[in-house]
Amino acid sequence: MTIQPGHPLPAASFKQLTASGVVDISTDELLKGKKVALFGLPGAYTPVCSTSHLPGYVENANKLRAAGFDTIACVSVNDPFVMDAWGKATGADGKVLMLADADGSFTEAIGLTIDLPAFGLTGRSERYSMVVEDGVVAKLEVEKSVLDHDGSSAACMLRA
Repeated sequence: MTIQPGHPLPAASFKQLTASGVVDISTDELLKGKKVALFGLPGAYTPVCSTSHLPGYVENANKLRAAGFDTIACVSVNDPFVMDAWGKATGADGKVLMLADADGSFTEAIGLTIDLPAFGLTGRSERYSMVVEDGVVAKLEVEKSVLDHDGSSAACMLRA
């Protein structure tokens, strides 16, 4: 079952590459006492993700923070090395937290796993965005197609 507004996000752990190496970031650490703009996407370096979805959050990071978001986080079923390289390539450093759901367990737990065999992608994430307040989903937008990003864009998040 897909996570719904009003539901708490399940406990999970993400991987992030830092100067000290790969570290785990728990949902508690990420979300407790914070307002978070959390968005998920099918994969790093994929067309819509790289040309529109992530860049929109990078470009609007200051506006999102001014709107009250403590953290902006991108989640993808990828490894932390790919997420780090992709973040650097898109200018996300210091603006968007790049989190690897390396084994897809978080994505599966929130019910947003998708297989895209035409693209060679299995066990990936639907394209979505959510406003999370102190660990509870306040707003959720899931795209009807992974090729769309209007409903889960940074601009849509700002309108929320």
